[in-house]
Amino acid sequence: MKRTRAQMKAEMMREAEERINRLLDWQERAEKPTLSQIEDEVLAARRELSEELVRALLSGEEAGEPSEAPRCPECGQAMENKGKQPKLVESRVGELVIERSYYYCTRCGVGLFPPG
Repeated sequence: MKRTRAQMKAEMMREAEERINRLLDWQERAEKPTLSQIEDEVLAARRELSEELVRALLSGEEAGEPSEAPRCPECGQAMENKGKQPKLVESRVGELVIERSYYYCTRCGVGLFPPG
């Protein structure tokens, strides 16, 4: 079931607040950090937050799920749904582990995570 906008916003705000708190905790522990150290910490926090925001938007996204089983790209046979499986995806914001329906062709042995 797709989450409401308010639910997604609350989740994203919690993630942002958590990252900001970690950054402030680091600042309190650091003794006279250099500009480069501060930048490194901020960039790491930005990367982590970006990954979490993408995950939040992807989770429960109904558009990524096909309404019927896809056809095997090799033989054209309808593929069998093997349920949701984790998939490591390299995105522009970093590596993400997402759960998507996994389809398998019993004839060819080809597997895929739609939409591609």
